[in-house]
Amino acid sequence: MAITSANQLELLQTAEAVAREKMIDPSLVIEAMEESLARAAKSRYGAEMDIRVAIDRKTGRATFTRVRTVVDEEELENYQAEMTVAQAKPYFEPAKSGREEYWYREGQLLDLNEVKEPQIGDEFRETVPPVDMGRIAAQSAKQVILQKVREAERDRQYEEFKDRAGTIINGVVKREEYGNVIVDVGAGEAILRRNEKIGRESYRPNDRIRCYVKDVRRETRGPQIFLSRTAPEFMAELFKMEVPEIYDGIIEIKAVARDPGSRAKIAVISYDGSIDPVGACVGMRGSRVQAVVNELQGEKIDIIPWNEDVPTFLVNALQPAEVSKVVLDEDAGSIEVVVPDEQLSLAIGRRGQNVRLASQLTNLDIDILTEEEESQRRQAEFAERTKLFMETLDLDEFFAQLLVSEGFTNLEEVAYVELDELLVIDGVDEDTANELQARARDFIEEQNRKALEAAREMGVQDSLVSFEGLSPQMIEALAKDGVFTLEDFATCADWELAGGWTTVDGERVKDDGVLEPFDVGLEEAQNMIMTARIQLGWVDPADLVTDEEEGEDGEITEEAGA
Repeated sequence: MAITSANQLELLQTAEAVAREKMIDPSLVIEAMEESLARAAKSRYGAEMDIRVAIDRKTGRATFTRVRTVVDEEELENYQAEMTVAQAKPYFEPAKSGREEYWYREGQLLDLNEVKEPQIGDEFRETVPPVDMGRIAAQSAKQVILQKVREAERDRQYEEFKDRAGTIINGVVKREEYGNVIVDVGAGEAILRRNEKIGRESYRPNDRIRCYVKDVRRETRGPQIFLSRTAPEFMAELFKMEVPEIYDGIIEIKAVARDPGSRAKIAVISYDGSIDPVGACVGMRGSRVQAVVNELQGEKIDIIPWNEDVPTFLVNALQPAEVSKVVLDEDAGSIEVVVPDEQLSLAIGRRGQNVRLASQLTNLDIDILTEEEESQRRQAEFAERTKLFMETLDLDEFFAQLLVSEGFTNLEEVAYVELDELLVIDGVDEDTANELQARARDFIEEQNRKALEAAREMGVQDSLVSFEGLSPQMIEALAKDGVFTLEDFATCADWELAGGWTTVDGERVKDDGVLEPFDVGLEEAQNMIMTARIQLGWVDPADLVTDEEEGEDGEITEEAGA
């Protein structure tokens, strides 16, 4: 068909109809039409030509324009769409032909009565006759328009949903594919993956469904909207919808742990002393929490008051089990819980569910012991320390037990403690206390001498031996790991010394540190390594001061020497 013979307003009417149907901007459809017509014109006039089409937004009239750009002579490649300054000069005068001809510079129309010379970058535009679109050209134009409309529709969907990530959305089930549910969310489709469904719940077409928008991604095939019903955030958002105090910020959800479809724990805190956070979340006769339970397929929910004191919070998290004692190791990020013998199964829960959820809620590794197990362990530790003092200090069992009972756990404490702390032990006078410390120091010095000799035999250099902060036993351990010089030590990573955790296939795996048996923490290891690098001249202390000052100003800094 020829554009000139067609009803020109039909282009605008078609664009508006498509835009209404797809809920996109009509100008995007018109731009797609312009591109499709330009492609058809290139097939008529030549693929190397730069043909552009402009459709008047009011009349629907399509104007076909050939564009040639002025380029440097050395860069001239396409003679149909480019020309040099010399070639442009004959055209650089008021148009005398019957066709409309214009010169543009930086997008502005030039007045050739004022501008006499062409420049690189100028564009010479001349109108060309509209093309007759054959069947193949029309089909090609149709494909271009459809593709552009699809792209515009995808962009609109992405813009609409990108800000809805982290919220709850209602939709209608369209179909189920290999366990994944395709959900109609109004302006597009979303996917609820098989592993994001609660238990073995199944859906039929046209079922209404409520989900959490977990992620929205822009991909080649269009925006992908990923839903979830198992995410902890889904439960938090449900409570926010049911409990006005949470929505208003009076009550805050501090942590959520879920075993989807089975059981969950949620920790809440109130910023208004007159409002009970647990009671507010439960509601009158359990109405609020029951609404959430019904949405989550009967998932049992424990609502727990949050507390800044970690042991207290953990005692709450292990409810309904009773806890006798809590021992927190902040450095290791672990915690020991002692429960009465009859409470052990309740504290652990079915298949370890209760302690697992409590661990997720507190972000701590929890070790549960019965009172009997703790008693046995304490007796074993008591016997081990008693034996240590008997063998190393040449004491009888009764005297060694006295030391352990007073809280002494190792030889260093006996050797270097203030004398007064030994004198408080029954039967210990000043001479006895001095003798105890002398024996402890002699034993420690002998052990240090042996460790240092063993390290030197393995090849340890004086640079490492003289480094402050490393004991002879530490040096021996480093030598066994292949660290013989200060340079070797300075190239170590902090986790190689202090140990750490690595996630492998979704599971945390412990990495043993060389100096971990000597209670060297991560921060101490970092400081030792940095000190070694400074001594070797690898790092300038002034750079560290600068980095610290910049860090205080809120800027992101990198660790020097890393």
